[in-house]
Amino acid sequence: MPKTLEVACTDEECDLDMFELHYTYNMPDGTGVESFACPHCGSADALEEIQV
Repeated sequence: MPKTLEVACTDEECDLDMFELHYTYNMPDGTGVESFACPHCGSADALEEIQV
């Protein structure tokens, strides 16, 4: 089963609370939250993986 990440945007100006990344089997190994930007505010530096 492909990896799923829960991600939060920590930018105080952003209204997005959290979202999920659902990987496909074609994602390169080592792809993590640092490879993405917030879909709402566009910030790449404010994303953090939610540790469950």
